[in-house]
Amino acid sequence: MYANRILGIGALLLFGFAARIGAQQKLPLKLVATTPLPGFTGDFDHFTVDLKGKRLFLAAEDHKTVEVFDLDGKRVTSIAGFGQPHAILYMPDVNKLIVTDGDGFGMVELVSGEDYKILNTIKLPPGVDGAVFNPVNKYYYVESGGGETGGQNHKINIIDTKAFKLVGDITLPGNHSEAMAISRDGKKMYVNLTGPKEVGVVDLDTREIVARWPITGAETPNSMALDEPNHRLFVATRTPPKFFVFDTDTGKIVTNVPCSAFNDDMWFDAARKRIYLSGSETTTVLAQKDADHYEFVADVPTGYRAKTSLYVPQLNRFYAAVSGKGKPDAQLAVKVYDVQP
Repeated sequence: MYANRILGIGALLLFGFAARIGAQQKLPLKLVATTPLPGFTGDFDHFTVDLKGKRLFLAAEDHKTVEVFDLDGKRVTSIAGFGQPHAILYMPDVNKLIVTDGDGFGMVELVSGEDYKILNTIKLPPGVDGAVFNPVNKYYYVESGGGETGGQNHKINIIDTKAFKLVGDITLPGNHSEAMAISRDGKKMYVNLTGPKEVGVVDLDTREIVARWPITGAETPNSMALDEPNHRLFVATRTPPKFFVFDTDTGKIVTNVPCSAFNDDMWFDAARKRIYLSGSETTTVLAQKDADHYEFVADVPTGYRAKTSLYVPQLNRFYAAVSGKGKPDAQLAVKVYDVQP
């Protein structure tokens, strides 16, 4: 009897171990490479990719550099000369980058993709941060403050990337905004308005805000992604960490579900009908069952404050930057994941 009991317990333990191994194998993101970054401290902000040149760029916000990697995550070089780099736009037709820079001042820098020298600079209001590119009119929309401390409004500065010059701005309510998304026709922009806790809808022809959608039950809207065929906008908040789905025809919230804390980047994998939402410690993966229904798939372990990420559908790869801000013993790194079927 005793022997049978021992065998039974052993079988249960073995079954549990096998189940855990099976669960690990079924994770939608498989870690394939890790590049440690010794000597780095603080936060990272955003990635961009050069597919033809097989390069990955990362804004090392607190290190005051843009780091260059190959597509397997191996570090190639470091570009210096920035105050606090945030967003990066790579322009393959001219082999140049535009970097938003906002350390107590505001500017964007034009950088050579050949020798990595800073070629030109445009001064902007203080508080420069995130940005979004419009492939239709070739404008880069760069968020900044309004030029006044504690102001009630802030600006989206419009950069003509062909001429590399400031061609106008858009005034938005509140003193800050975060992620933005642009419609395929290039005429409409959605933006997370942090202060009012709303999604703002901007007509890019008139440069006026035409709608404001409240985000109920949460604060600090941060990351955003657009599913235009299904008329859905995805927004994630930090307080509490929630994933919201908006109907872009009505501006109403369709549903919301919990997600990774301290999230910063979100990506919609249209081919697999998945959402990847990176935050501290984990990346939440959600499955889109239909336009109105979303199911939790996994919280993939990524690392401390690994809120910066990039999904590259052409490579079936997901990149995450592990930060060290606020944790002296943190091991900073860039991690490369293969996206699983």
